[in-house]
Parts: sequence; structure tokens; C-alpha cells
Amino acid sequence: MLRYTLMRLGIFAGCFFALWGLVYVGALPRGLGDSNLLWVLVLAIVVSAPLSFVLLRKQRDAMSVEIVGKVDRAKGRLDANRSQEDAL
Repeated sequence: MLRYTLMRLGIFAGCFFALWGLVYVGALPRGLGDSNLLWVLVLAIVVSAPLSFVLLRKQRDAMSVEIVGKVDRAKGRLDANRSQEDAL
């Protein structure tokens, strides 16, 4: 899970710096007044979300399988504990 989160933050950071560079050279419009940083942050979120959805599909699926396994083991332990309490 940590790996996926770090990879997603990396994609966001890459988008942020790429968009910041495009705004700096004038390829993208600047924000109004002092809102330039906010403009680049929002734009980076909008661009990085679909990129991470597509690029991190394998990692997300692997993380999902791992979480399902942990939940199934926890349910098994909970059922075993319930059956022990009923036997007493």
C-alpha cells in the first residue's frame, strides 16, 4: 500500500513540475493575481488522477488482492472466535 501511495505521489509531483514549467514558459495561462500556485495544483490533480488510474492498474489490483486476503483471514479468525464462545 505504501508503494502504491508513493508511486501515486510521484505521478502527481511529476505532473506538478511539468505543468509548473509549462506555466513558467507561457505555454499555459497563469492564474489570476497570486493564485498561480493554486492553479497549478488543481491542474496537476486533474491531470495526475487519470494518469495514475491507467498507469498504476497492476499495482492497484495487486494491492486489492492483498487486502482481500487479509480481510478473509480476519473473517476466518472472527468466525473461529465466535464458534469457541458458543462452545463454552
